[in-house]
Amino acid sequence: MESETMRRMSPREMRRLMRKLGMQLNEIEDVEEVTITRRDEIIKVLSPKVSMMKIGEETIFQIVGEPEIVKREEVLEIPEEDVQLVAAQTGVTLDEARRALIENGGDLAKAILTLTMKKK
Repeated sequence: MESETMRRMSPREMRRLMRKLGMQLNEIEDVEEVTITRRDEIIKVLSPKVSMMKIGEETIFQIVGEPEIVKREEVLEIPEEDVQLVAAQTGVTLDEARRALIENGGDLAKAILTLTMKKK
């Protein structure tokens, strides 16, 4: 009896219901890597499948893939001159430049390349 009352919804009906509820779901194409930076580790997901759901003013990202967790053994000291150079070369804020340098192990060229690729 339960199967009669719980019929399967078609994808078209599901999209219509989501739209009626103010929800939008989109697949983000060509994502090469997702990086989550935590105080004591960096989580990287290579070749992930990423979906973005908008519900009203909120945005939710769903990331599917195999994570690679890298422990941060030591705090990396980034010279302020390096931060300023990366910010000047890429046109980002000092915080974004600092974050890129930390994510790339202090390597100036990699940080600049990473930020430049994100802008495209």
